[in-house]
Amino acid sequence: MASSRIAGNVRILTIVLLAQASLFYGFSRKEKVPTHRPLADFSIPGTSWSLVQELEIDKETAEILKADDLTSRIYQNRNTGQGATLFVAYFDTQRTGKTPHSPKNCLPGSGWTPSQAGAVNIPVAGEAKPITVNRYVVSRGDNQSVVLYWYQSHNRVVASEYSAKIYTILDAIRYNRSDTALVRVVVNVANGDVTSATKTAESFVQDFFEPLKSYLPA
Repeated sequence: MASSRIAGNVRILTIVLLAQASLFYGFSRKEKVPTHRPLADFSIPGTSWSLVQELEIDKETAEILKADDLTSRIYQNRNTGQGATLFVAYFDTQRTGKTPHSPKNCLPGSGWTPSQAGAVNIPVAGEAKPITVNRYVVSRGDNQSVVLYWYQSHNRVVASEYSAKIYTILDAIRYNRSDTALVRVVVNVANGDVTSATKTAESFVQDFFEPLKSYLPA
C-alpha cells in the first residue's frame, strides 16, 4: 500500500515538474499547429471491411469532447459478417485545455461496467514492433463489448494515459506542438465469446491502422 502511494506521488511530481518546464520552454512560444487530412475522407481500401453507417455526433457531445476533428463509424466484415465501431477524435493542440477524454472514465459514465481491463499487443503493417493498446471488456445489461483504445501522435502509439500526458509535455518542449488523437474500437460480444470479439477487434485494427496514419500528422 505504501509503495503504491509513493509511486503515485512520484508520478504526480514528475508531471508537475515537466509541466513547469513546458510552460517555461514550450508554451511560451507560438505553437506549430500541423495540418491534417479531414477524417471524413478516411477509408479502408483493399480490405474486407465495408462502411455501414456514419454515426452522428450530437452537438452536446461534440462540445464536451472539444475535438478539432471527429469520426464515428460502423464497419462490417464482408467475409464474416462481424461488425466493429471505429471512433477517432483528433486534437490539433492541447494548449487551450482541450484533451482527449479517456474511455476508461467515459464508459462507466455511459452506463457500461468494466469486467476486464488490461492491454494487448497487435502486430500492424508499417511498424517494426507490435503496438500496445488498452483492452477493456464492458457490459451494460445483457450487452457485452470488447473495447480497444490508444492515443496516437507523431507515429507513436501510447496506451497509458499517464505516458500520453508526459509525451504531450515533452513534445511541446522538443517540437513545439501538442497534437494527438484518441482511437477507439468497439466490437460486440456474441454468445459470450470474448476471445472471438477480441480477435475481430484486433483484425480490424490491423486493417485500418496503416491507412489512418496518413490522416494523423507525422
